[in-house]
Amino acid sequence: MTRLLIVCLGGAVGSGARYLLSTWVARVAPSAFPAGTLAVNALGSFLIALVMHVGLSTEAISPMWRLGLTTGVMGGFTTYSTFNYETSELLREGATGLALANLAATLAVCLVTGFLGLALGRWLTGR
Repeated sequence: MTRLLIVCLGGAVGSGARYLLSTWVARVAPSAFPAGTLAVNALGSFLIALVMHVGLSTEAISPMWRLGLTTGVMGGFTTYSTFNYETSELLREGATGLALANLAATLAVCLVTGFLGLALGRWLTGR
């Protein structure tokens, strides 16, 4: 039951953080392109790779904290379903170029930020 509570609390924190970041990005860089969702997923990719590497290769992050941060916070923070909806809507609206750009940017940026998070984790742990 404790694990479930930690995941639920983390999910609430992640969802709130997703809302704040995506609305901030939309405010500072208004565009038809879903940059807020891309920013959220890129940062989430970076952070989950960092937390998992540090948590699995050292004792700096306990298994309970790792669960709360990854499944909870990052599970609530990152948002494949929003990415899917926004891309589908762009296609439905006939904005094929923006839809393909969103698909390519999300794939490329999230892979790169995931690798950067892993690299930082390796650097921090020396592993």
